[in-house]
Amino acid sequence: MLRPLPPRRLLLLLLRRRPPRRPASTSPGPGPGGRLLLSTPIFYANGPPHIGHLYSALLADALHRHRQLRPPAAGRLCTGTDEHGLKIQQAAAAAGTSPPELCERVSGLFHHALTQADVSFTDFTRTSQPGHRRAVCHFWRTLQDSGMLYKGSYEGWYCTPEESFLSESQLAECKDAQGRPCKVSLETGHQVHWTKEENYMFRLSAFQDPLRQWLRDNPRAVSPEPFYQRVLRWLEEDLPDLSVSRESSRLQWGIPVPGDPTQTIYVWVDALVNYLSVVGYPEAHGEWWPAAHHVVGKDILKFHAIYWPALLMAAGLAPPERILVHSHWTVRGQKMSKSLGNVIDPLACIERYTVDGFRYFLLRQGVPERDCDYYDEKVIKLVNSELADALGGLLNRSTAPSINPGNTYPRFSESCFPKIPGSGEAKGVGRASAEDYELVAAVAALPLQVAGYFEGFQIYKSLECIALCVRQTNSFFQRHRPWKLNRKDPTERLWLDTIIHVTLECLRVYGTLLQPVIPRAADKLLSRLAVGPEERGLSGLTFLPRYDGKPCPFEGRQLGPDTGVLFHRLEVPGGRQVQTEKL
Repeated sequence: MLRPLPPRRLLLLLLRRRPPRRPASTSPGPGPGGRLLLSTPIFYANGPPHIGHLYSALLADALHRHRQLRPPAAGRLCTGTDEHGLKIQQAAAAAGTSPPELCERVSGLFHHALTQADVSFTDFTRTSQPGHRRAVCHFWRTLQDSGMLYKGSYEGWYCTPEESFLSESQLAECKDAQGRPCKVSLETGHQVHWTKEENYMFRLSAFQDPLRQWLRDNPRAVSPEPFYQRVLRWLEEDLPDLSVSRESSRLQWGIPVPGDPTQTIYVWVDALVNYLSVVGYPEAHGEWWPAAHHVVGKDILKFHAIYWPALLMAAGLAPPERILVHSHWTVRGQKMSKSLGNVIDPLACIERYTVDGFRYFLLRQGVPERDCDYYDEKVIKLVNSELADALGGLLNRSTAPSINPGNTYPRFSESCFPKIPGSGEAKGVGRASAEDYELVAAVAALPLQVAGYFEGFQIYKSLECIALCVRQTNSFFQRHRPWKLNRKDPTERLWLDTIIHVTLECLRVYGTLLQPVIPRAADKLLSRLAVGPEERGLSGLTFLPRYDGKPCPFEGRQLGPDTGVLFHRLEVPGGRQVQTEKL
C-alpha cells in the first residue's frame, strides 16, 4: 500500500508540479487568438432537467452570445451530461433498466431541452464517450506519476445524491420516514450513511497554501464576491485529503482505475475532467486551456473552486481563469423537490411563455448572489410589462403607417435636436426638452454599461438598465405625441421625423444588446428596422450619429417588412388578469 509522503518530499514535488503563476488582472485574459471556453456544469443524468439546470445553461449561453457579437472573438460553449456514479447505478436499478440505457434516455432529454431553449452550445459532452474515458485515464496517470495519489483506508459520512463524503460540520441531526434518528446534509437535506472502504486518496491537504495564493493573485477567479469570500473561509479550515476512488464491488458503473480493477474513479474526478477532454486533452488542450470560464451552481462550488484547481495544479496545469457562481431557484418560497411535487419542467415553461419570454424572465430575475423565486404570475407580469407592452408596443407605435406612412428610417433634424455640450444638465433648445437630452445620454452610455455588467456576471443588471431606457423612450414618444403633428407642415414634419428617428435609433440599440438574451425577438426587431446581419455586432455599435454631426447609414433606408406583433401578451391560466405597471 502507498503511504503519505513525508512533508519535505511532498513540498519538493509540489514545487516541481506547480504551474506558473499568472499575474492578477482586472479582466479575463483570453487564450491564444482571443479564445475562450465557456462551460455549464455537465448535468447529472439520473433525472430530467429542471429550471435550475436551464438557468445555468442560459447564463453561460448569454455570456457566449454576447462575446460572439465582438469579433474576432473565438469561443466555445460546452455542456453535456455526467453519466457515471452510484446514484445513476441505483436509479437505473430502481427503473428496471441498465445504466447505459438510462443515460442514453436522460442525456437525450437534456440535449432536447437545451436545444429548445436556444442554448447555442458548440460541444455536448457525455462522460460515457470513449474520448472522455481516455482523457480521464491519462489525467489519473499524471496524478499518480506526480506522487499525488496514495491508497489508504477511508471512512466517513457518504451522501449518494451528492456523490461526496461530508464532514460533521456539513451535517444535521434528523429523523427518517420511520422516525429513527439519522444524519442529513445541511446543504441538500439528503440522508448520509457511514461508509468505510479502502480508496485512493488525493493529497488535497498539500494544496491549502497554493490555493490561497492562487486566489490572492486572482481576486476575480471566483465571482460574485460573496462566493470568493466563502472559498477563502473554507481554506482557513482543515483541508483533509480527498478520496478519489470507490471500491468497484460497490460501484461498477464508472471508469476503472488504470492498473487496478478493484477500484473505480470517483465520479467527480471523472466529471471535472470534461472541461479538458472537450478541448482535446491530453494532446490539443493547450490551444484553449486555461482560458476557461465555468458557470456553476453554488451547491458545487467546493468541487470547482477547491478540488478542481488543486487537481489541475497537481497535474501541472493552471486553474481556470474564472468560476462564475449562481444561486438556486425556489418555487413560491419553497425549495424544489420531487416530494413536494413542485419541480418545474423547463419545456412546459417554454411552451407556456415562449422561448424568449422564459429566457428573459430567468436572466432578468435571476440574481447570482441570492436565491430567486419562481411563480407563474411573476413571469407573466414581467414579460407582459417589459417585452409585450414596453418594447413591443414602442416598435409598433413608431412604425405604424399612421405615424410613418413611408415605412422608412426618417431623417434627423439638427435644428430640432441640436447638440449641446454638457446636455445632461442643460435646458433643452429647439424642440427637444431637457428630458430628451437625458434619454440620449442614457442610451449612448448603454452599450458600455451592458458590457461591464456582462463582464461582472451581472446580466440581470444589464437588463435592468435596458428596461429603464425602454421606459424612458416610451416617455419620450408619449411626451411629444407625434400622432398630433401635421406631416404636411414642413416644420412639423422635421420634428415628427426626428422623433421617429430617435425612437428607431433607441430600438436598434436595444435590439442589438438584447440578442444574447432574447435572440428570436431581437432578430425580429432588427429585421423590422432593416438592420442587416453584418450590422448587428457590438464593436461598431454607435447610437444617433447624426446628433454628433456624423452620417447615419440607416437614415432614409426602407424599413423591413411588418412582421406583426413583436411579443404577444401572455394570458394567465384560468383567465385571471395580472396587472402590469403603466409605461
